[in-house]
Amino acid sequence: MKYSIQFSDAIHIIAYIEIYKGTDVLSSEMIARSVETNPANVRKIMSQLKKSGLIITQVGKPNPTLAKRPEEITLLDIYKSIEGNTNLIQVDPKTNPDCIVGANIQDVLNEKYDELQKKVEEEMNGITLDTLVHKIAELEIEKRPENETVLKKFL
Repeated sequence: MKYSIQFSDAIHIIAYIEIYKGTDVLSSEMIARSVETNPANVRKIMSQLKKSGLIITQVGKPNPTLAKRPEEITLLDIYKSIEGNTNLIQVDPKTNPDCIVGANIQDVLNEKYDELQKKVEEEMNGITLDTLVHKIAELEIEKRPENETVLKKFL
């Protein structure tokens, strides 16, 4: 089964931009080190975030910023900027129409998957970037208390 980590990487990037705003570590190379991917992938994701109105970038300047306040950016916003209107769970389009199960499973699963998609989207819409950044700050301070000064504004 193929799955995408682009959504996870996009959340990582947007949280990184918020936490490191106003610093000199906002180049795609520096962000790529944090995500452990290549800078081209970071730039591709940032381009999608920019098109969706979630971040602002300038050509030649490594200083991306959020286009909205962190409490206004939801996981659903980030998901849709990366995955579009793709459902989280997909039904196999190829089943045997001559089989009792194969002839009907797609309709059954489409109905259930639509219900699940709506519930997941509702949940994602209730989780904001500021909540995630707050949790990142808490966990980092637990692990490395010496970073509290840098992160106290997110607590």
